[in-house]
Amino acid sequence: MYQPHPQSKAAYKLLHDGVLALGRAEQRGIRLDLKYCHAETERLTREIKALEQAFHHTKFYRHWFKTLGGRTPNINSNAQLGNFLYKRKKLKPIKTTVTGQGSTDEEALLQLNIPELNDLLRLRGLKKIRDTYLKGFLKEQVGGRVHPNFNLHIARTYRSSSDRPNFQNIPKRDEEAKRICRQALFPSKGYQLMAVDYSGIEVCVSACYHQDPTMMKYIKDPKSDMHRDMAQQVYELKTYDPSITGHKVLRSAAKNGFVFPQFYGDYYRNCAISMACNWGKLPDGRWKPGQGIPLGDGSLSDHLLGQGHKSLEQFADHVQRIEKDFWGRRFRVYARWKEKTWEQYQRTGYVELLTGFRCGGLMAYNDVTNYPIQGAAFHCLLKAFVLADRELRARKFKTRLIGQIHDEMILDVWPPELDEVGELLLDVMTQQVPEEWPWIVVPLTVDMEVSPVDGSWQEMGSYVRDARK
Repeated sequence: MYQPHPQSKAAYKLLHDGVLALGRAEQRGIRLDLKYCHAETERLTREIKALEQAFHHTKFYRHWFKTLGGRTPNINSNAQLGNFLYKRKKLKPIKTTVTGQGSTDEEALLQLNIPELNDLLRLRGLKKIRDTYLKGFLKEQVGGRVHPNFNLHIARTYRSSSDRPNFQNIPKRDEEAKRICRQALFPSKGYQLMAVDYSGIEVCVSACYHQDPTMMKYIKDPKSDMHRDMAQQVYELKTYDPSITGHKVLRSAAKNGFVFPQFYGDYYRNCAISMACNWGKLPDGRWKPGQGIPLGDGSLSDHLLGQGHKSLEQFADHVQRIEKDFWGRRFRVYARWKEKTWEQYQRTGYVELLTGFRCGGLMAYNDVTNYPIQGAAFHCLLKAFVLADRELRARKFKTRLIGQIHDEMILDVWPPELDEVGELLLDVMTQQVPEEWPWIVVPLTVDMEVSPVDGSWQEMGSYVRDARK
């Protein structure tokens, strides 16, 4: 297998300095509430057992059991579940895997709208919280602290990875899983946790590559809003009102169900399913009045029916037209950059990163056009991590970096240093990093969160200058 490697001394030095800074973060570690982890593990075990017993008495399970000739179904096996749903029950898959099989991921199963499948998904989710996260914390803790590994030599994109435990895989989107897992992690006694995240760094870095004028305007003009504009186009909203909860949901749907998937190479039909069914809560098939999320003066189906979209298929055709407009008009310079990058890769077998690295070997089109962005975006965080670590130690602060998650760094902050640390990180991430790399031609912004003194990771909230209590 082809192993990526840096192509410049500066690239090597970034990895070298990054390994040392991350090593110091690993050594510090993060405090774990052992009593809470044991108690929550026991509670989850009781809930899982009760859910399994109830599931085993359902008509769905008995049918599954019968199709296996009396053998006990493995409810954790996606292969068995897929065979039962799509070959035995003859259900039409909502989406397929790369091998053409019916998908059994959460999105696909939810769209089948079978109550027993929702119960099964909850079972799987609770088992993952218990076995992957809480038990993983307990297995790796030493003296009440976990010391995750941070690796810079594994990902082909030159991003980092983490293991033992995987600090970068702690739940964020699932609210229940997020609450349970983050409630187990604490700062050092008398300290505060702080998280500093680059806001939209991959969009910013992509603009540094292709410099699409529409993208540049969205990034530089604080009054513009790409996701709002796409929500209005996708859902054919005459006006966007952020005071209406449903409108805010549709903006998130356009952001996470269309804009980012399109940037990463997804196609219109998957986007349509995500925006209509997952976010909009509409059924797969023909729509009726009163379906979907409320929009203030009616439901989503009421609105879309009024625009002539009577089913998911018609909505998908509409999204296909938007996809063509997205790349053919709105971001046509970005689209040309993708094509040129692909042509270059076909000639040379590799792509260059703005940070001095090179990715090569066998790659698909989406890999070729995404790896340079993903790698360089992480390097902005890594550069900031190195500079912040150096400054904290030079100033003899008690505050220390303890980890990073993708585009975010986590710190163990001594409360009297909080405001000074906040100012330091803001300067490092938004001023010093662009000064080091002149190819950064758009402003970089950050979001900061902090916990109360001795508060858990779950208790973190937006950082303000008096957030000491």
